[in-house]
Amino acid sequence: MVFVPVIHAGGGKREADGQINRNQPVSPVGGALCFALIMIGIIGTGVLRSPIPLVTGSILGMYLLFAIKVADQWEKVAVLRLGRYVGLRGPGIFHMIPVIDSLSRFVDQRVRVSNVTAETALTRDTVPVNVDAIVFWVVWNAEKCILEVADFQEAIMLSSQTALRESIGRHELAQMITERETLGRELQRILDEKTNPWGITVQSVEIRDVHIPKELEDAMSRQAQAERERQARIILGTAETEIAEKFQQASLVYADNPTALHLRAMNMLYEALKEKGSMVIVPSSAVETMGLGGSLATATLARPRQRDS
Repeated sequence: MVFVPVIHAGGGKREADGQINRNQPVSPVGGALCFALIMIGIIGTGVLRSPIPLVTGSILGMYLLFAIKVADQWEKVAVLRLGRYVGLRGPGIFHMIPVIDSLSRFVDQRVRVSNVTAETALTRDTVPVNVDAIVFWVVWNAEKCILEVADFQEAIMLSSQTALRESIGRHELAQMITERETLGRELQRILDEKTNPWGITVQSVEIRDVHIPKELEDAMSRQAQAERERQARIILGTAETEIAEKFQQASLVYADNPTALHLRAMNMLYEALKEKGSMVIVPSSAVETMGLGGSLATATLARPRQRDS
């Protein structure tokens, strides 16, 4: 009876941070080659009636099982031979010597996104805020990233939180709310200076939200409402001043031309009487001043004559 080993050719354990740790598991290509060589050895043993093909196929298959690795298009991995750095491998299929060579963690060189939160940080005007930001970063040099940083993603997260708190302390609350792009560019510059020696570039930082206490929100709302009311009163006062200046100019014109004043008064009276059922009480002095007494009497006498005719 011949026992065929069961080979698990899984692609590796996917960690919580989105990276793939495939140092120990074998690659699917290596597993397929190992299985194929063992099957060839079994067939050869059955044909030749000798265990040599099976032993040879099993040894060669087990070697390829751990020697053949595959990196995806966006991945790089470092090869260490007896603890010394040999070089980078990937993307694609590559070979390593089992036991003698070891692999670092596979590094994803695509653009990565990390959520950063600064909880209860004080602004320059001593206001406690919670700020949420998004950091876009990419590994441009996998060799530096692997050899010079133990856990580059953890370093990015901690550095981003520290830089975010420092930036919050240098800005006032109004600046953080109205100048988010400026704050993001400042954070990007600070982080890029820290991460460039690690082979990592921070492409951009976006401030997603700024949370302030509820009591402060109510106070800011009342302040904004009072400011709008003040602006409304200023606009109304400005309008009254302009109207008064126009009336002053009109009074100078009417002072030199009493006939124009009388015509204006008659026009105002006509506008008031134009509506049906309206009644306007005019002082007798005003009627005499406008010379309306004679004209009204004439109009009154003319009405009975028209009825008689």
